[in-house]
Amino acid sequence: MDMENYYLSLSGWVIPLCRAIESAGINIKDVEKQCGITFGDFDVEDTQIDIATLTAMIDYCNKVLGRNDFAVILSKHFHPGAFHTLSYAMLSSNNLTEALNTLVCYQRLLSNTSQLSVQEGDNKLIFEMKIPEFELTNKKVLPFNILLSFLSVLMNIARQLLSQRFNPDKLIINYAKPEHDTQYINDFFACDIEFSPTNAVTSLTFDLTLANKKQMGSSSLIAHTYEKMLDEAMVRLSKTDLVYTVKCKIVEKLSSGTPSQQEIAAQIGMSLRNLQRKLHDQDTSYKEILDNLRKKLALDYMSQKHISLNEISYLTGYNCTGNFHRAFKRWTNTSPGEYRNKLKNIEE
Repeated sequence: MDMENYYLSLSGWVIPLCRAIESAGINIKDVEKQCGITFGDFDVEDTQIDIATLTAMIDYCNKVLGRNDFAVILSKHFHPGAFHTLSYAMLSSNNLTEALNTLVCYQRLLSNTSQLSVQEGDNKLIFEMKIPEFELTNKKVLPFNILLSFLSVLMNIARQLLSQRFNPDKLIINYAKPEHDTQYINDFFACDIEFSPTNAVTSLTFDLTLANKKQMGSSSLIAHTYEKMLDEAMVRLSKTDLVYTVKCKIVEKLSSGTPSQQEIAAQIGMSLRNLQRKLHDQDTSYKEILDNLRKKLALDYMSQKHISLNEISYLTGYNCTGNFHRAFKRWTNTSPGEYRNKLKNIEE
């Protein structure tokens, strides 16, 4: 597969990119000419740009500046629109852990150049990136400067959530250390940095207690609103992605009662058997999608004090509150009332 087949949903990146170019005193028209692009073409949210073009822009700016740190300069001009709606959803999250899990959930909106995951253990939160390689050359599909730019923007989001003085505990980059001076990377991340090309993943490690610290500007209601928009964007991105299509159809009908699998199949123009087979091919089922969606919605609603437990039961498609309570206990090992009291004590 050619590099051009790996892309970023980059229209939002135009904002920090143009700001960084102007701040560095580089002529934007020269960048457009040298890289064969027009920035105005990326003013639509779903517009994508290939990695080769983005790499060429950063490399050109490094060449003009006579340095190698433009990827970090770019991140310092971070704008919430850089990841489109996803940025705003992350910044509305209760804490860094929740923000990173949101990023993992909707990563396809950004790029297909890596697989993201979040791990917890030993009071650490570890954000991991598994980056595939080209079959013929064994080179990673994500060039070093693009990886660095993404990690730097991610740290800017983390610092907006917590503090500008917030730093990770460790950064492992599974690339060979560049031959040029990398002090600018140490200065930006301000943590232990290890270049380990034999490592399976690139990872950022955070203190879990700090990552779980509730941020002042969080809003579950706003975050949930953005997530609805993200679900719609996921469907637009890949209309053949059946899981997200089914999920959106369920959301549309859930407050009126739980839609049957037969009903959803009819809504998307498929037979019941065909829907079941295709979901099975994606290692899931209608029951699993419905249960995961109900759990997510229920936990979101629990943090909104003005919504009663009976209303949450109704909004998640349960006609009987007893069934909702049993499902909630299965999800969280606690009753809805106990869970809400725990949330209240944390906030106090």
